[in-house]
Amino acid sequence: MRRRQPDREDIVLGLSPSGFHRIAYTDWGPLDDKRPIICVHGLTRQGRDFDHLAERLVAAGRRVICPDLPGRGRSGWISNPDHYALPQYCADMNSMIARLGVAEVDWVGTSLGGLIGMIMAGFSGSMVRKLVINDIGPFVSSTGLQRIGQYIGNMPALFKTIEEADAYFRKVLAPYGKLADEHWRHLAEYSVRWDDGKQGYVVLCDPTIAKGFRLPWFAALNRWDYWEAIKVPALVLRGKQSDLLSFELAAEMRKRNPLANVFQFDDCGHVPPLMAPDQIDVVAQFLLKDTISGLERADGYACEDLRRVGRVGGARLCR
Repeated sequence: MRRRQPDREDIVLGLSPSGFHRIAYTDWGPLDDKRPIICVHGLTRQGRDFDHLAERLVAAGRRVICPDLPGRGRSGWISNPDHYALPQYCADMNSMIARLGVAEVDWVGTSLGGLIGMIMAGFSGSMVRKLVINDIGPFVSSTGLQRIGQYIGNMPALFKTIEEADAYFRKVLAPYGKLADEHWRHLAEYSVRWDDGKQGYVVLCDPTIAKGFRLPWFAALNRWDYWEAIKVPALVLRGKQSDLLSFELAAEMRKRNPLANVFQFDDCGHVPPLMAPDQIDVVAQFLLKDTISGLERADGYACEDLRRVGRVGGARLCR
């Protein structure tokens, strides 16, 4: 089945101490939406991961912007890998939002994209009005970082066929859970590009991006301050088998910010990929309603005990 393509594509220039770099983004839906939804991907991914979510949100009349962070997808690479870091990503996203000419945005952030959103929403004067954090928290475990770091370090330089790329991403992204074949192929096709000189498919990811996640530097950033400063509705998504957002950390996030709710998906780990209809439904309901009362009515338990949860659309909700 042929899927809808983005309505527009554009590029804005970001600036690091290394110089300027391109930030590419896809742009879906009506230009007159005064509060577009910004969807930011995980550490090694790119903006086309959100195509399925964007289609649903656009059908409801929303504008959706899906950037490729520097070093990923169609965006430029930063010559000094030390600058692949959260302050740079926040600055780049702020530049992109300024290009849109809007005063408010909603934010959906997967993994690294969630960390960026947490910081953007936690700053004084933030333009973020609703925040979805997908399987990440203010504290990031060394176990999860080591797994991702190993994955980046062992990333193949070249795939001879798209089928080889498909098989590789099914393996390294196995925590995504049981996706349909069309979803796996979508992930593979937008993660690589054909290179005539090398006669194969190269990965659209700078392997040096992991340098910005060196544990001593990363651990020194107190992201709890940003989380506790967020004054807008937030929805935290968690995969039950996640190695980056633990059961206990999700409960602590709910405790330390009463505007947050937590929704747990039972059939995946890090991260819920937001491609299947049941996962998209949860995000769309939160973003498209004036309040999240519909979700709140589905369950009456407190999030301090995440084990006491009710079933909602094949997933689990706690608040």
